[in-house]
Amino acid sequence: MLLVPVPSARRAVRARGHDPARRIALAAAAGLRRTGTPARVPAVLRQRRAVADQSGLDSRQRLANLAGALEVAPGGVRLLRAGPVVLVDDLMTTGASLTEAARAVRSAVYLARAREGMGLRNSGTRREEEGNRMYDASEMTGTNGADEVICAAVVASSPDSFEIGRN
Repeated sequence: MLLVPVPSARRAVRARGHDPARRIALAAAAGLRRTGTPARVPAVLRQRRAVADQSGLDSRQRLANLAGALEVAPGGVRLLRAGPVVLVDDLMTTGASLTEAARAVRSAVYLARAREGMGLRNSGTRREEEGNRMYDASEMTGTNGADEVICAAVVASSPDSFEIGRN
């Protein structure tokens, strides 16, 4: 299982002195591993552009503010295909951050598959035996990797509730 933290703005991380979503994901992964469930915390999402402070924005404004703001870092798609993805955020108000994170993950994986499919198509390899599903919606969902995006694992807690060195 991959616990992917929704990234905070760099200025927010500097101001807080930590990244709460990452700390929550690390603590959750450690707990899962103690029970025998394999779990990793890849930092594959990053902000593509600055966004306005979300406080004071309604749900529609938050969605517009975050639309297209996140992307998967180079090399991140390979990591995302390693198992089911759980997006982790420290607080959920309207779900705009999680919606944008899910869009970024799904888009990156889908584009990678489309490129792979085009490579097969351009090389003369036929995929008739697979039904050539390259543009089928089933490419967006499935049984492994980021195809299974569980949209939220949200924990609202104070920063003091996690010991810094423990995770």
